[in-house]
Amino acid sequence: MTRRNTAHDPERATLDKAAGENFPVAPFFLPRAWRADLMAVYGFARLVDDIGDGDLAPGGADARLLGVPAADAQDRLVLLDAFETDLRRVFDGTPHHPLLRRLQPTVRRCALPPEPFLGLIAANRQDQLVTRYETYDDLLGYCELSANPVGRLVLGITGTSTPERVRRSDAICTALQIVEHLQDVKEDLGRDRVYLPAEDLKRFHVEEADLAAPTAGASARALVAYETERARELLNEGAPLVGSVHGRLKLLLAGFVAGGRAAIRAIVAAEYDVLPGPPKPGKIQLLREVGVTLRGEG
Repeated sequence: MTRRNTAHDPERATLDKAAGENFPVAPFFLPRAWRADLMAVYGFARLVDDIGDGDLAPGGADARLLGVPAADAQDRLVLLDAFETDLRRVFDGTPHHPLLRRLQPTVRRCALPPEPFLGLIAANRQDQLVTRYETYDDLLGYCELSANPVGRLVLGITGTSTPERVRRSDAICTALQIVEHLQDVKEDLGRDRVYLPAEDLKRFHVEEADLAAPTAGASARALVAYETERARELLNEGAPLVGSVHGRLKLLLAGFVAGGRAAIRAIVAAEYDVLPGPPKPGKIQLLREVGVTLRGEG
């Protein structure tokens, strides 16, 4: 089998990352049109995160597609600005990047507004400028940009958006973002980012140097346990969203909630020591959580 050279195919390099996510991005049981639309949105969200994290495919193809000169190809803020310019073409012209051209039919068919997409770009721009969060409310403000737009887009694609569902979706998405931050404490610190609120670090007498240790001490574990419980409460607040819809969408949303709950169980099983590596749930645990969520028992 001949493998495609993803250095010369930035669209494929980005979309292939879907296989490594915590839960299926566009699972097989969904209608084909939904799968195509979800993958289009995923391609956008994954690419903007890769720009913000400096994880673009090698070779500079994305920068060239966005019209960024080679001299600025490593400047994330310049790339994000160019990406936003190309995103606006999705709504009033013809975008240059293939992932945005792929997104355009979805935006038109589902009448998706620009705000959720602009929020995801703003979150990644913020990552270049803000690397610490003083309070939990500050972190929630970041999640409003970095996570909540994804759930709103899912509701838009499936034609099920209502104010109450958006509120529940926001709770789920924020919870999933917090769980991901807890899994990735060491990786984020390597990028000079700390998503644990500074006020909580002080409360639990944890220094940033403690987060760089091979394993977590008692204070760091207590801090992670505290933030984990916050994420669990948010997931429980959002979980009624699953019961408000029907059919295959119900299963999809149950998968999102179950993915968060299974990840929390993995963190608990690791005794809140997230520093050796991200605690990940197994497939059996994930399926069990899906069943619990569908039955409304969680």
